[in-house]
Amino acid sequence: MDDTDKDNLPETQTLSQQARASRWRPAMVAAAVLAGGMVLGGYVMGDGLRRAREADRAVTVRGLAEREVTADLATWTIAYSATAPDLAGAQATVDRNSEQIRAFFSGLGFPADALQPTGVNVQTITEDGVTRFTVRQRMTLRTGDIARAQDAVRRQFDLVRRGVMLEEGSGMAYTFTRLNAIKPPMVAEATRDARRSAEQFAKDSGTGVGGIRSATQGYFEVTARDGDGGGGWGVSDTPYKKVRVVTTIEFYLR
Repeated sequence: MDDTDKDNLPETQTLSQQARASRWRPAMVAAAVLAGGMVLGGYVMGDGLRRAREADRAVTVRGLAEREVTADLATWTIAYSATAPDLAGAQATVDRNSEQIRAFFSGLGFPADALQPTGVNVQTITEDGVTRFTVRQRMTLRTGDIARAQDAVRRQFDLVRRGVMLEEGSGMAYTFTRLNAIKPPMVAEATRDARRSAEQFAKDSGTGVGGIRSATQGYFEVTARDGDGGGGWGVSDTPYKKVRVVTTIEFYLR
């Protein structure tokens, strides 16, 4: 090795080292990226498993909302009949009863169109060779004047004094028709009630309550506030109603 070669040796070794470093650099970067990806993947997988476990932790509770309301529609179906040896006689009696019924409601202040005929039936019965005719008729009062309707029910025996014989099936029925107006606030109230139950459960089990996982709104039920009342014969319906809804909600626990 001559002096010239000796002088160039350090430079040659430096270039060789640089070449080797240049070849290793992409591999090192790739390894770093791979390691970072493995760390990130492990975190994501672990977080996903944690979330999956949390998703499995839930509690199902029911929420209740009740509200007392007053009916806004009164319907009174009046059934009456008359029997006679001939059809004309039976019909004449029914017509007189109809006039008495109209006079009764007119005297209480109801408009004429509040009362409408809703059905008629003719029946013949033959016994011992004698045929008798029975004419049955129904008239229906429909009104939003609840106070006046209640007054009519209290005075219904005046119809009997007028000669009108009320049949089974005659009676006042009260209906609450504004259900859609109170549905949203009642559902919200039932949801709050359900969350209170879930929070109590979470407190007892040492967890917390998250969002809603699923929810089912129950049907709305309108019943008589003071027991059963169908408005039929012998049953006194009232305008005072109770609206009830039960929701079933599943909450996440965290």
